[in-house]
Amino acid sequence: MKHSAVLLWLIGIAIAAVAIGASFYFDDAVWNLIQQHQNRGVYNFMRNVSRFGDWPSHVVLGLLLLGTAWIPGSKKWSRVFLAMLIAMALAGVAGTVIKRTVPRPRPSVHTDIRWGGPHFSTKYHSFPSGHVGASTAFFGVLFIARRRVRLACLPIPILIGFSRMYIGAHYLSDVVCAAVLGFLCALLVGCLLLNAHQTSKH
Repeated sequence: MKHSAVLLWLIGIAIAAVAIGASFYFDDAVWNLIQQHQNRGVYNFMRNVSRFGDWPSHVVLGLLLLGTAWIPGSKKWSRVFLAMLIAMALAGVAGTVIKRTVPRPRPSVHTDIRWGGPHFSTKYHSFPSGHVGASTAFFGVLFIARRRVRLACLPIPILIGFSRMYIGAHYLSDVVCAAVLGFLCALLVGCLLLNAHQTSKH
């Protein structure tokens, strides 16, 4: 079992590394492609997706889910929903630290600078995407904890990531790196809270 777990971790790391490298390589190509296919109706839709895909909406959803599980006394689901909120908060803190440590102009900012700039200006907080990091961490816990709903968890962070690129808030690499960060936070919280509880029961 230990060898299988190590192999899975190595495969996961390799996939993440390839995805991150490819995303940086295709940054400009994807941004140019999106610019060439702008549509007012699609833009407005993506702007709304981006607006409702921010962390406050996830917090509200998480608290509602936690309440629906806690009131009838479902400890199992209460723990899962609490872990989702904690993972999202962890991804948010980590993403904010990275944004302010490694400024990157958003694609919509007209500048020759690719990296660097004012540390506290939101126009230079492109890397990584806070929306995607939070959403991936939030739904990532559910993805890990409940196999039956795995596929249902994927479309939301993906749509949010595409919306952020479409409205010019992020490059492809911002989205991919945020997804990796969010999933790492989900794994960490899932191992600490969910697996620890399972171990204590045995």
